[in-house]
Amino acid sequence: MDKLIEDALKNLGIEVLNPMQKAAIAASKEKKDMILLSPTGTGKTLAFLLPLLQELKPDNNTVQCMILVPSRELALQIDSVFNAMNTGFRTCCCYGGHSSAEEKKTILNTHSAIIIGTPGRITDHLSKGVIDPETIRILIIDEFDKSLEFGFHDEMAEIISQLPNLEKRVLLSATDSGEIPEFTGLGRTVKLNFLDGEAKSERLKLMKVVSQDKDKLETLYRLLCTLGEHSTIVFVNYREAVQRVGDFLRTKGLDNGMFHGGMEQEDRERALYKFRNGSCHVFISTDLAARGLDIPEIEHIVHYHLPVNEEAFTHRNGRTARWDAEGSAYLILHAEEKLPEYIKEEPETFPLPEHTPKPSQSVWVTLYIGKGKKDKLSKGDIVGFLFKKGNLGKDDVGRIDVKDHYAFVAIRRKKLKQTLNLIRGEKIKGMKTIMEEAK
Repeated sequence: MDKLIEDALKNLGIEVLNPMQKAAIAASKEKKDMILLSPTGTGKTLAFLLPLLQELKPDNNTVQCMILVPSRELALQIDSVFNAMNTGFRTCCCYGGHSSAEEKKTILNTHSAIIIGTPGRITDHLSKGVIDPETIRILIIDEFDKSLEFGFHDEMAEIISQLPNLEKRVLLSATDSGEIPEFTGLGRTVKLNFLDGEAKSERLKLMKVVSQDKDKLETLYRLLCTLGEHSTIVFVNYREAVQRVGDFLRTKGLDNGMFHGGMEQEDRERALYKFRNGSCHVFISTDLAARGLDIPEIEHIVHYHLPVNEEAFTHRNGRTARWDAEGSAYLILHAEEKLPEYIKEEPETFPLPEHTPKPSQSVWVTLYIGKGKKDKLSKGDIVGFLFKKGNLGKDDVGRIDVKDHYAFVAIRRKKLKQTLNLIRGEKIKGMKTIMEEAK
């Protein structure tokens, strides 16, 4: 294996690549364009970032690669993974709801080798001359099918038409959409297809839960209490339903994260971090969370509302039972609801217990710190501060995520009150800032 890739994997703490990732690295050496089809959650990010390391030129101070994505969360996820590789190459993440001026400053002053962004924001930077299109040799479009579904056809076509010196194009998708639009400009292409639906269905157990009431909130609550502390995503079809379901569960004492496209970016990020680090084990979302988000080890999927079509059903279920793992999906149905035609076999009924268990509380809780990367705050600074000032031990601190202007830290719930008392009024790395439980 190439030393650059070995070092990157070491920095990520990854010892073994999966078959799809190995195939992508091997195929990238053929100097052809590539189409990679693989289900959501199978590690496609590494499948294109690792081969990219062999393509980037360290003595080149211009933008060499552009990565287009359909959502800001996916852009941030890719940026985070690449930076964790610690390669020495710089990136700039561009998306709506983020300071355009700050992105421009990063692109022009830090010699970013890779631009990661949504089509709308990238189009804006190109039109203003912030990005020099002539230096870009590599184009990667992640979640290509979802980008088309979101209506980015024209923006992507416009962007690609402005890149005259492309040497390589890589398209990644969780579905096989068949025809690839001409605007992609694909030439000699190698196609890798890892969409193995049959194997997936054997690992995914589908069950139905019967609701006596048309309003299924109470049934959902009983189901989630029965599933206990295992990580669960509850899918609903509307933004308003996310709020309604989440608020109801909280009144019943069941903490949860809420996620939909109408929320402020910071609120969406906070909900994601709390779910990822185990501070809450129930996540209520629209289909926005069905793809493109890095949420590992999901054990249960609950369809509170029936999916609008088979594709949505597939992508929702794709959040669990990844590769060799097993998972469960539950359809909550009241008497008037019928199974969709794409579910061929009647699922077995999951019986709810007569006495509903109490909602389980997560082991972890998330601490918010009002300083981040732009303030020269690192994970090491946070750990040292919490050990010294918060009197926490190694096992008391979980996942740490440091963003540009703030950070999230998972700490043991039973140590929260003690920690907040000890760090009140203290400075972190000489800086006074807000440190509180992330709500």
